[in-house]
Amino acid sequence: MEIEVLFFAGIAEATGMRRTVLAVDEGITVGKLIDQLCERHPEAAPLIRRSVVSLNQEYASADQTVRPGDEIALIPPVSGGEEADEGLFFVTEKPLSADRMIRLVSNPRAGAVLTFVGTVREWTEGKRTLYLEYEAYQPMAEKKMKEIADEIRRRWPDARVAMAHRVGRLEIGEISVIIAAAAPHRGEAFAAGRYAIERLKEIVPIWKKEVWADGSEWKGPQKGPWDPRAGQAPSP
Repeated sequence: MEIEVLFFAGIAEATGMRRTVLAVDEGITVGKLIDQLCERHPEAAPLIRRSVVSLNQEYASADQTVRPGDEIALIPPVSGGEEADEGLFFVTEKPLSADRMIRLVSNPRAGAVLTFVGTVREWTEGKRTLYLEYEAYQPMAEKKMKEIADEIRRRWPDARVAMAHRVGRLEIGEISVIIAAAAPHRGEAFAAGRYAIERLKEIVPIWKKEVWADGSEWKGPQKGPWDPRAGQAPSP
């Protein structure tokens, strides 16, 4: 069957069109429609992935079926100020906010939002930490965070993830990393969130200097590249 999809705002600007016509299978779901639109318009794929589909002027879930004659529109997210500049994946010297990360991933299709918050602990293996210093290769770190999100979308197509890591000096109890994962169901949100933090530890170039009363040490847990196609899973 053929369907028409309406584009607005940033998606219309990125694709250069206000509507497109697609030939799709009978019974296609909203989630599959998003996948097909991303393939047709790779230049707008990141924005399409963050958009919501409306059917007949009502927000639709990812598993909802598209029927002939439905009025279909893509509703892109709108944000402004600092959040728009730093996006979903960022490294910053500023304090991190869990509320902000939740806002970045929340959407009408999400029935669950998981947040993982990493904080600076005082005691590690019997040693008392005074403070931590984090350093990152920022452009590569943010690129790798986006790659992790792509891996997550391949495993859990309806999940949306945001990641932020702080650098600089952090005192005991301060937040060093936040990951927010939204999905239609809690199982997917938990799985995507855990996958994200394990992969972040493996491939994102961020190091921490643990400063103790009697010395200090730089640490970086990265294990290097891992090919998801090999079937190997991150360590629990």
